[in-house]
Amino acid sequence: MISKKAKYAIKALKVLTEEFGKGPILISYISAKENIPKKFLEAILLELRNHGILQSQKGKGGGYLLRVDPERVNLAQVLRVIDGPIAPTPCVSLNFYVRCDDCNDEVTCAIRPIMQRVRDANLAVYEQTTLSAFARREAEHQEVVVSLVDTENK
Repeated sequence: MISKKAKYAIKALKVLTEEFGKGPILISYISAKENIPKKFLEAILLELRNHGILQSQKGKGGGYLLRVDPERVNLAQVLRVIDGPIAPTPCVSLNFYVRCDDCNDEVTCAIRPIMQRVRDANLAVYEQTTLSAFARREAEHQEVVVSLVDTENK
C-alpha cells in the first residue's frame, strides 16, 4: 500500500505534468486544485526537488516545475523517493534489501516467492506508468465522467 504522502506526490506531479512547459506553478495552485494541505505539499515538493525530479524558482513568477520530461519519469521512481521500498517485504526489495528478522532460511521460505511475484507485478505497473501516461489517463477519465453527466442531464 502506498502512503498518503505518495498519493499527494503523484497528484502534485500530475498537475505539474499538465502544466509542463508553461513555467513555474505555485504551491497554492497545486494545493487548491488537488486538495492537498499546503504545508504537507511543501515538504513533498522539496523532497522531489532534492531528488532531481523537480526544480524550483523563487520570487515573482516562481514556483515548481518538472526538471525532466514527464515521459521520462515513472511512478516507481516517485514511490521510491517518497516511500522507499516498493516490495511488500524487505527480503524481496531490489533496492532496499534487508533479511527478514523472523526468517530462518530464505531458500525454503514459503512466503518469499509469493512476495517476489507481488513485487514484480506491482513494479511492472509502476515502471510502465510515466507521469505523462498517468496524466493522460486521468484526463480521459474526466472526459468520460463529464460525458456521462451531460448524458444524464439531457
